[in-house]
This record gives sequence, C-alpha cells and structure tokens, in this order.
Amino acid sequence: MNYEDKKIVGIVATNVEPSIALNVIGHCAIAIGKWSGVEIMGKPEICDKTGVKHRGVSKFPFIITKVKAGKLRNAIDLAKQNPNLLVVDYPKEVLTTRTDEELVSAIENKDNAELEYLGAIIYGDTKDVNEITGKFQLWKVD
Repeated sequence: MNYEDKKIVGIVATNVEPSIALNVIGHCAIAIGKWSGVEIMGKPEICDKTGVKHRGVSKFPFIITKVKAGKLRNAIDLAKQNPNLLVVDYPKEVLTTRTDEELVSAIENKDNAELEYLGAIIYGDTKDVNEITGKFQLWKVD
C-alpha cells in the first residue's frame, strides 16, 4: 500500500481556541489510532544508530484543517454516511463533563442536532477524504 492511498484529516472549528484545538485533536487521534487497526501504523519501532528505540507513527499523511462550525457538522455527517471512512467526532460535551460516565450520559440524552462539534478526525481512502475535506483551510494559529 502506498503512503498516498490513505489520508487522515483533523478538522477543528474556527471558533475553537488553540489550547482547546490541541485537546480536540489529541483525543480524536487516540481514538482514530485505536479504531483504525494496524494498517494505519508504520514500523512499530525504529532504532537509531545508537540503539535507542523510537515508536513508529502513522504511515499516512495527517493534516489539520479548520472550518466554520456549520461546515464541520456537514463534514462529519457526510463522512459518517460513507462506510469506508472512519470518523471520530468531538462534541463540546467532552469539555463540560469530568468522567466517561458523565460524557456518555450527556451525549445519550441529546439529539444529534443538539450537539456542538468542536472537531473531528476522518480517516480513509485519500479520494473519499478529499471529497469532504479537500477545500478546507489548513489550521494555523492566527
């Protein structure tokens, strides 16, 4: 498999502060790694010339983008409709709850339309990911 066959795109809402954006991407990245299986990872360990081991990282491109909240919701909805894409979303409830039990309860007691998404990560075939995220602006600290 070529490294350009798959792609990982993180998306952050434009109204999210940089410190929160890092939290959003960090949490979503852990989940993408967990649910993607082994195909996402490069070589598990890489030894440098001195014998020090370094953990491998994703073998596919991973970029971070930003969009307005409405486009973020649309991207998440479109990605979830494609069974070939893996999507991890980050609703605001993650920030307003303390435990996993509180988070589960908060999300289970809301309709999807009530959730405010702060970010997401989408992983899959480059063509499919680009159809949804291809026009998004690269994320940077303004």
